[in-house]
Amino acid sequence: MATNHRKKQVIAIIGAGISGLLACKYSLSKGFDPIVFESEDSIGGVWTKTIESTKLQTPRPFYQFSDFPWPDSVTDMFPGQQAVMEYIESYARHFDLLRHIQFNSKVLSLSYESGGGSDGDQWNLWGGAGEPLSSKGKWNVTVQDTQNPSPQVYQVDFVVVCVGRFSQVPNIPEFPLNKGPEVFEGKVIHSMDYSKMDSTTATNFVKGKHVAVIGSQKSGMDIAMECSIVNGIERPCTVITRTPHWNIPDYFPWGFPLAYLYLNRFSELMVHKPGEGLLLSLLATTLSPLRWAFSKFVESYLQHKLGLAKHGMVPDHSFLKELSSCLISIVPEGFYDRVEEGSIKLKKTKSFGFSKEGIVLEGQAEPIKSDLVILATGFKGIDKLKHIFESPKFQGFIAGKDDYAVPLYRECIHPQIPQLAIIGFSESVANLYTSEIRCRWLAELLDGKFKLPNIKVMEKDIAEWDKYKKRYSYSKNYRRSCIAALHIWYNDQLCRDMGWNPKRKKGLLAEWFDPYGPMDYAG
Repeated sequence: MATNHRKKQVIAIIGAGISGLLACKYSLSKGFDPIVFESEDSIGGVWTKTIESTKLQTPRPFYQFSDFPWPDSVTDMFPGQQAVMEYIESYARHFDLLRHIQFNSKVLSLSYESGGGSDGDQWNLWGGAGEPLSSKGKWNVTVQDTQNPSPQVYQVDFVVVCVGRFSQVPNIPEFPLNKGPEVFEGKVIHSMDYSKMDSTTATNFVKGKHVAVIGSQKSGMDIAMECSIVNGIERPCTVITRTPHWNIPDYFPWGFPLAYLYLNRFSELMVHKPGEGLLLSLLATTLSPLRWAFSKFVESYLQHKLGLAKHGMVPDHSFLKELSSCLISIVPEGFYDRVEEGSIKLKKTKSFGFSKEGIVLEGQAEPIKSDLVILATGFKGIDKLKHIFESPKFQGFIAGKDDYAVPLYRECIHPQIPQLAIIGFSESVANLYTSEIRCRWLAELLDGKFKLPNIKVMEKDIAEWDKYKKRYSYSKNYRRSCIAALHIWYNDQLCRDMGWNPKRKKGLLAEWFDPYGPMDYAG
């Protein structure tokens, strides 16, 4: 009987990237009727629009579906874009998810109809009654089909927003008057535009040009690498960065697996946790010299291996802060060899502007002559998320405070926005693995297996997590949500909510010292 009733409850999922596919699969497993709106013509999210030389940033065993391992034919520890896409596509086919996806369907807006007339400000429980599904409340989802000019409105019982934070709304730096791109005679694009090009187009686009790349994170390094291969030392590519980062050449500092330093329960004892008791707090304080030593161990390897001091690229913050900010990237193979030979030049500056000829760094009279500037300056994830809501009130809830990460309970639910979850916005050591456990948690919540606490309790928990994120992130202005250094502690909370045993290993030693990954949560 319950299943018949369930069939009528429609769940709208926005986005068919990793999180959207997982949300679809797990809501189907509970008998719901999901409809996935994808603005592009294929699944895969950021993986469909990425630089062709991009590889997985996480070792393969940490980036896999718990019930769908990688095929034996993939042996590379860091598979490339094509292999990742094939893996995601075979997952979607295996679980028959494609028939639930409407491609080329862009969600223009979401508006909530409460029916009961009550206002969120007076609620004590989420949505008024604390239930994920309500017979009174509905979401209206306005969708634009790229083939059809008139938008269509779908009324649904629950919405899962899986739009991710690394697409669509580029973060363009602001410049003083006469110091911006308008005075520059060359071309300025965002890395997003470069990523959309196929390999041949990208090669022809940068060929014979003096290229400057702003930003030294993943896409910045990949683009610089590609430019240096095309143009060599005759026209070196200049990488300009404000904040050097602890990017890694591999996951084995001095031959020791990084996972044993940072991805097991023991490593999490060294970090002060949201909601910890006195004993755990004392332990984290007592173990702080060890925490420092772990960071120094990794940093010494990176400095030795990459020659960071010689290039003036030693970060001011610790490796743990880099990990806790989800900002670690893998250095493309041979990147620093190209720096040595001169086909990539690294420049550090507090600020920069444009001139007619190129880029002007603070304190330097001579501009860096450029024909093309590529801004690898990231995305405005919060803006993209916020503007999907029609209600200014809901937009304000999502934006939160200026110095706050998006305020989500369990990194999924906003206490003041009913019948809606956000998945894949908060990051971890491997986003696929974290999105999967969140989607399983959400499916159990929708299925009535557990209830959320009242709004005050949720808000207190969000504030605790925010305090933790501030304490360990590399920058005071940091607004991304990252649980990488506490992914086991976080998963433990989800497990307890769902009534699972959070301890997933066999034996005490394994429980404390073996790294945790997706397969620990299988079954």
